[in-house]
Amino acid sequence: MKNKVSPEVEVQAMKMAKGTQKAGQTKEQTKLISQGIEKGIAEYKKQQGKKLRELDKQRKQKIKQRDTENTEILEEVVPKRSVKLLPWILLGLSWLGFGAYIIVF
Repeated sequence: MKNKVSPEVEVQAMKMAKGTQKAGQTKEQTKLISQGIEKGIAEYKKQQGKKLRELDKQRKQKIKQRDTENTEILEEVVPKRSVKLLPWILLGLSWLGFGAYIIVF
């Protein structure tokens, strides 16, 4: 399984290999150096892609964890039972106030 590299990488690798070419070096040796450079570039790109994926996973995991913590805090702040009782308490107080008003006046 041979890694395929882009033509730009091949050209860049050949320029690098020719730039470091010694006197008396054959074209085949230069080509081998160029292929080594191509392989190095391809390996570097793979490693960078892997690092970026790992960083992205960590970032998403932090965001997800932060969201779940925020949800838990909101649930703790507003107790559900007292919210359900509040309208009934207010209704009872209003009826008591209305009854007191009727009795007094």
